[in-house]
Amino acid sequence: MRIAAGLLAVTALTAATACSTSEQPAHAEAPAAAAASKPSETLTPLLQHALPNVKGKTFTSAVVAFPPNISALPHRHGQAFVYAYVLEGTVRSKVDDKPVTTYHQGENWIEQPGAHHVLTENPSRTKPAKLLVVFVSNTGDKLKADDPKS
Repeated sequence: MRIAAGLLAVTALTAATACSTSEQPAHAEAPAAAAASKPSETLTPLLQHALPNVKGKTFTSAVVAFPPNISALPHRHGQAFVYAYVLEGTVRSKVDDKPVTTYHQGENWIEQPGAHHVLTENPSRTKPAKLLVVFVSNTGDKLKADDPKS
């Protein structure tokens, strides 16, 4: 719990100063829409910074916005450690073989390196949802890789 609170505090501070302190653009990119008429989640990078005490690792913070009734494709975050905090709305999540969990505004979770994020969705038909997501990744790695289509 201390780690989550610490990451949240650091992220809040870095997000507040992202415009003036970002050393380099984040490697995270907003996903292309699956179809022109169907909305999808969007990822907006806030800050990316190499960790000075951990060679080869990078801290990245981003906001992921989910329009109402939208699900992300199943995906992985490579070898990144991931922390997610619900800023707004409700998000349902399933990681690896753990049960589906519903998170509300103010709640959070972590994903271990190599985890498979099977489900991420905004179950509301009317209200948007937003996550603050923090990645500690290998410098230069992609932050999200959708599962291959079968």
